[in-house]
Amino acid sequence: MDRHHRRPERTARQSAGSNPRVTDTPAPTARLSQVEFIALIGVLFATIAMSIDAMLPALPDIAAELTPDNLTLAQLVLTSFVLGMGAGTLITGPLSDAFGRKPVIVVFSALYIIGAGLAWAAQSMEVLIAARVLQGIGAAGPRVVAMALVRDLYSGREMAKIMSFAMLVFTLFPAVAPLLGAGIIALFDWRAIFLALVLFIIVSVTWLSVRQPETLPPPARRPLNARQLWQSTREVMSNTQMQFSIGVQTLIYGMLFGSLSSIQQIFDLTYDKAAIFPVLFGCIAVLSAPAAPLNGRLVVQLGMRPLVRRALFMQTGLAGVFIVILGLGFAPTTEVWFYFAWSVTVFATMGFTIGNLNALALEPLGHVAGLAASLMGALSTIGGALLGALVGQLYNGTPLPLALAAGILCAIGGAVMLRMPREKV
Repeated sequence: MDRHHRRPERTARQSAGSNPRVTDTPAPTARLSQVEFIALIGVLFATIAMSIDAMLPALPDIAAELTPDNLTLAQLVLTSFVLGMGAGTLITGPLSDAFGRKPVIVVFSALYIIGAGLAWAAQSMEVLIAARVLQGIGAAGPRVVAMALVRDLYSGREMAKIMSFAMLVFTLFPAVAPLLGAGIIALFDWRAIFLALVLFIIVSVTWLSVRQPETLPPPARRPLNARQLWQSTREVMSNTQMQFSIGVQTLIYGMLFGSLSSIQQIFDLTYDKAAIFPVLFGCIAVLSAPAAPLNGRLVVQLGMRPLVRRALFMQTGLAGVFIVILGLGFAPTTEVWFYFAWSVTVFATMGFTIGNLNALALEPLGHVAGLAASLMGALSTIGGALLGALVGQLYNGTPLPLALAAGILCAIGGAVMLRMPREKV
C-alpha cells in the first residue's frame, strides 16, 4: 500500500475513541490513478472558474440590458455567486462527513443547475443576482467536497503537491472560459452561457460518479448532531493553523476577487481593449498557470509555509513597482502592457498560496476534513468576496486602487505568515 494511504479503518476508530483530535481517516479500498484523480479534482474546482470567468465578456451586455443606469452594478453578477458559494460551504462539509462525499456533490450540483436555469430566465438584475447566489450555493458542493476527497487520500506535503497540480488544471480553464463566453454571446446571447455551465457540471459530476470510488466509507462517517457539530467546530476554529490559513486566504481572495471584478472594466474603459479582452484574459491565465506545478515541485523540498510567505512578499513588491510605473505617466498604449504583466503575477500568486494554505489547515484535522474545509472555505470566501467587492467599487478609471489594495493585502498576509506554525513533514 502507498505510504500516503490513511491508516486502516479499525485503527482510526479505536484511536478516535481515545483521542478526539486524532488525524487518521479511513481510506477506501481502491482509488484512481494519481493522474486521473488530479484531473478530476481540477475539473471539479474548475466549476468555479467557469462560473465566474465565462461571465466576464457578458458583463457589458448584462449591464446594458438589466442595469443601464449603473453599469458598475454588473460586477455583482460575480460577487453574488462568490457570496452564495461562501454561504454554501458552511453546510456542504458537515453533510459530506455524514452522508459521504459523492452524494453531497450530486445534490449540490442539482442546486447549481436550478440556479443556472433561473439566471437564464431572469428579467431583472435582482432576480439574476438571487439566481447567482443559488448557483453559488450549489457550486460549494464540488468546491468543498473535492478538497475533502483529497484529504481523505493524502496528507501533508504530498497533499499540497496534489492540490498544486489540481490547481494547474483549474487555472487552465480561465484561459478558455472568457473565449467560450464570448463565442456563445456571438452565436446566441449572454443567457446561453448558463446553459453551457449546466452542460459542464453534468459532465464533471458524471465523471466523478462513474470513476471515483467513495472515499468516506459508512463506518467513518459522523452523524449530524448539533452538540457534536458545535464541539467539532470549536476544535476546528481553535486550531492555530486553521485560524492563520483563514485569515491569509481571506486577504488573498480579496485581491483575487477585486482583480476579477475590475479586470474587464480596466481593459475596456481604461485601455480600450474590449475587442481583445477574452484573448488577453486567456493569455494571463496561461502565463500564470506554471506557478501551480512549480509549487508542486518546490513544496516537497521547501515546505508550504515558506513558499506562501515568499509569494506574498514578492507580490507586495511587484504591486509597489506597478504603482511607481503608474505614477510615471506612460501612454495608455504602453501602460496597458505593464498592467497585463502585473495581472499575470497576481494570478500566479494564487498558485503558490491557496493550495498550500488548504493543506496546512487540513493537515491536523483529517478526522473532520469536511467540516474543516467548509468553515475555512466559507469564512475566507465570504470575507474575500466582501473585500473584493469593495476593491472593485473603488475603480476610478485607472488600476491604481487595485494595485494599492493588492500591495496592502499581500503585505498583511505575509506578516501573518511569519507567525504561522511550522507544518509536519
